Amino acid sequence: MTLAQRKRELVATELTETALQLFAHRGFEAVTVDEIATAVGVSKRTFFRYFASKDDVVVQFLAGMGADMQAELAARPAGEPPSAALLHAVSVPLAACGDHAERTLPVVRLILRTPALLARFLEHEAGWREELAGELAVRLGLDPADSLYPRLAAGMALTAFDTVLRRWSEEAGAGGADPLVLIVRAFAQLAPALDAV
Repeated sequence: MTLAQRKRELVATELTETALQLFAHRGFEAVTVDEIATAVGVSKRTFFRYFASKDDVVVQFLAGMGADMQAELAARPAGEPPSAALLHAVSVPLAACGDHAERTLPVVRLILRTPALLARFLEHEAGWREELAGELAVRLGLDPADSLYPRLAAGMALTAFDTVLRRWSEEAGAGGADPLVLIVRAFAQLAPALDAV
């Protein structure tokens, strides 16, 4: 990576983190692009070199979650049961949430409580389902066009992910369980169905 690429990546990361924290603390609608740019120390024009709108900041955050899940599923050992492989895949973003709760919890709450952002989140989840289903079909040597299993399994895994994310966002700070503990409990219930390929 060149120096210019590293600098660009650093600016993008700083814009993303600053915007997400401002959204989380003040509300998505209350924060302007000017305020994000000012907080980072760049111009509004610089912001628009990285993002088409403030919505795109959140969309890129969500896109990263899906890419992480797919990459983890692809990296799992070939002989691993589907339930274990999918558990590891959906645990990646949940581990990041739990490890950095002070930063991620307000963002997760913002996404789940803001109708426009929730709609974008659900759009992304639908895409994640297709990506995970395709990866699972490859792992199992199934034709995704002829088999219901990959989509059903990916849907079950993402339903567990969504349920855990919502529960964690509601209960965190009130003695609620760690998201990784919750996802393991959820998959303990799903494993018999997931492994009945």
